[in-house]
Amino acid sequence: MFGETGSWQTIHDRILTPLGLATESADDQGYQLLSSADDMAAQAEPDATANKHGFFSPDEDEPSYGATAESSNTVGASPSAPSDPEDAAVAAGLSHLEARSKHWYSYFGTVDFWAVIAIGQILSLCITATNTFSSFLAGVNTNIPAFQTLFNYALLALIWLPIALYKQGPRQFLSVALRDGWKYLILSFLDVEGNYFTVLAYRYTNLLSAQLLNFWAIVCVVVLSFFFLRVRYRPLQIAGILICCGGMGVLLASDHLQGTNGGAGVDMLRGDLFGLLGASLYGVSNVFEEWFVSKRPVYEVLSFLGIFGVCINGVQAAIFDRASFASATWDGQVAGWLVGYTLCLCLFYSLVPLVLRMGSAAVFDVNLLTANFWGVIIGTRVFGYTIHWMYPIAFVLIILGLVTYFTAGSILGDSKKPWLGDNQKDGVAGIGTAKLKALNEARKQGLAGGTTEQQV
Repeated sequence: MFGETGSWQTIHDRILTPLGLATESADDQGYQLLSSADDMAAQAEPDATANKHGFFSPDEDEPSYGATAESSNTVGASPSAPSDPEDAAVAAGLSHLEARSKHWYSYFGTVDFWAVIAIGQILSLCITATNTFSSFLAGVNTNIPAFQTLFNYALLALIWLPIALYKQGPRQFLSVALRDGWKYLILSFLDVEGNYFTVLAYRYTNLLSAQLLNFWAIVCVVVLSFFFLRVRYRPLQIAGILICCGGMGVLLASDHLQGTNGGAGVDMLRGDLFGLLGASLYGVSNVFEEWFVSKRPVYEVLSFLGIFGVCINGVQAAIFDRASFASATWDGQVAGWLVGYTLCLCLFYSLVPLVLRMGSAAVFDVNLLTANFWGVIIGTRVFGYTIHWMYPIAFVLIILGLVTYFTAGSILGDSKKPWLGDNQKDGVAGIGTAKLKALNEARKQGLAGGTTEQQV
């Protein structure tokens, strides 16, 4: 099995362990277990091993969580059950939830499925809005990509840092910064540079090439999730991703037929290389952020992303945007566009963790393929574009691809993360996580007492 011998062990020992990406216990990572007062009476090391597959093929057995629906009233009594009360409750809740997955369409009847689709479309609209505001700014010769994004990171820090300080306290927050700040610095750097090089790609290459290169982000996410997060995709999930990409291909083909692909471009080779680099950085940062938000509270992740993003983006703007800044147009209209751009991008960053928790980095990137469709809808109203007959087909294909992807999952979808262990013991019980769903289900069924403090 991959991950136990050979080259994977070398990667695990020499790369993942020093970076802190290897599976560790919650206490080793410094995460606070969220237990009720009744549950804190007895603490012991849970006897659970990490699921090496994550997404099970149809002919594989489901993992044993130490409790079944039939024996739920005696959770923890079995010798194989987790010894920690919270882990036992999570195990029972997961077992009870996954017992509902009797049909291929079981997940479609859950709130999570519709929430992932709805939030994904909101994110697509946010991206479309930021692109529109950037077009307005470029139309008045205000090309300051690093500087205009600086305000987004500053707003993230202003919103989420006070929440983090209130929840964790200054001392604990500083302790996290000293211990894991370098990891958040890497995440912020990947995110900032992904934004920057993607914008540069649109300067030098044409629209068709830049959008085609965005597919590379999905490839990066799938490959990195497979090797580093030990996610195992079923054939239907791969098929769903390919159907979505096919829908995007139809959209790009219609642009090409209409001659709206942006022409020859200023420097196609340079632009394509920038686009490829930007898509790669996006893919890595998306996987890294999914790993973070499954283990840490959202307010902590976004606080550090904002703080380090301001520092990195500020330096970059001072170096590369000075000439553009001097020649840019500055008036009330430009200020309004910058405010709109900042608010939409801040909303985008604040909602992304929900999709990464309830879904995955792959689901997140596939959802964003619909941004081009919404861009055309807005373009018809703002820039006078006409809708080609192939656009609705493209949109339907992308949605169909998403539906196909989810037919292969359980009732928990992608919220159950393989790198968190069978009972998600290394994860945080935050909004959208499988761990919180399991705890709530256990209490709903009377399998565990007390209440759980819910983290964001």
